Amino acid sequence: MSPSPRDAAEAGALDSALDVRNVTEAEFADWLRAVSTGFLRPPVVSENDRAGRLANSDLSRTQGVFDRGRCVATFRSFAQELTVVGGAAVPTSAVTNVTVSPTHRRRGLLSRMMAVDLAAAKERGEVAATLIAAEYPIYGRYGFGPATWTAEWEVDTGRTGLDPRWSGPEDGGRIDLVASEDVRKLGPELFERFRPLAPGAVDRGTRWWELATGAATRDDHPWSEPFWAVYRSAAGEVEGLAAYHADERWTDAKQPLNTATVRQLIGLNPAAERALWHFVCSVDWIARVRTGYRAPDDLLPLLLPDPRAARMVTHADFLWVRLLDVVRALEARTYAATGTLVLEVTDASGLASGRYRLDADPSGASCALTTASPDLTLDVRELGTLYLGDESAVRLAALGLVAEETAGAASRADALLRTGRRAWCPDMF
Repeated sequence: MSPSPRDAAEAGALDSALDVRNVTEAEFADWLRAVSTGFLRPPVVSENDRAGRLANSDLSRTQGVFDRGRCVATFRSFAQELTVVGGAAVPTSAVTNVTVSPTHRRRGLLSRMMAVDLAAAKERGEVAATLIAAEYPIYGRYGFGPATWTAEWEVDTGRTGLDPRWSGPEDGGRIDLVASEDVRKLGPELFERFRPLAPGAVDRGTRWWELATGAATRDDHPWSEPFWAVYRSAAGEVEGLAAYHADERWTDAKQPLNTATVRQLIGLNPAAERALWHFVCSVDWIARVRTGYRAPDDLLPLLLPDPRAARMVTHADFLWVRLLDVVRALEARTYAATGTLVLEVTDASGLASGRYRLDADPSGASCALTTASPDLTLDVRELGTLYLGDESAVRLAALGLVAEETAGAASRADALLRTGRRAWCPDMF
């Protein structure tokens, strides 16, 4: 991967004493300490945390930078599946635990680790790399583009217009409170049914469910048992799941001001979502509900008789995508219309650059390298931004990030690529 001029200058200043390599098991605790340092958490590592995270880390994909034996930068990736438009899952490399200690900034360390990891991901046959960026300006340099956004609302339950006497769904379904051990059994199957419905969603392995239900713990995520609510349809099928915590706050006049914070909520259909949101917003003593991160076009506000009761408090980029195999990526998803588009993709690293002809229709697509004249010229980071259907090529062209080589090409790209509902990734990683 060719570095930018700034990266090259930083790399030129790299101290030859710095050792960039994969981490050994004996060094893993020091590597975790460096992770905590980078994320401004106490730089201590318990044996529980070391053992649990080591058992779930692939050291062949775990890099560190060592200065005189001390870890000063970290980088890890792991195998992941990403749901694309149409419901297919493509193999991706999920990038996480990226840090550089404050004593070693601006030395090109991230650029070196990223180059190694992306090249290895392409060699393994992974279609793309993904990450959730702590800071916006960093990852565009490496070909990542923001492919999903997220939003959070705060609901004033007293203003929703919901009937305070509400006692259950009106569709014949029901809400049940269940324990974490029940969720470990029913949650994975429900999520596997949900995942193909949500472009932008990523898979959840056993470790995810262990941490979510308290079967395993981590130092940086103290465990507190949530309330788990399950929606069952009139036929008795589990079609929705929500987890929430509640604080305990009362006024001097003994009036409840408690807030319920939703940790997750998924539904296989609008009926399940409606029932779960109405339930959470109707719990006695709950004055406000924080929704947790949702899709920016989530149904929630409009599921309330008075949508103004839901105030958006967060709106930000979330999942970033970096394509590694343009042909497989574009052939994996479906398209909203029928058409042909020739894309000139630039990529400073050379991993995904080329001119590609996309022939698409609602049933699928074919994509191949071509010598035909391009309709659009764009960097791989902009193609990542467009890939899940959330962004507009017309908007990117107006910003000078996509170049129209033939008139109307950006509008044709939108007709093919964009989706009716926005992409959403429910999970941090």
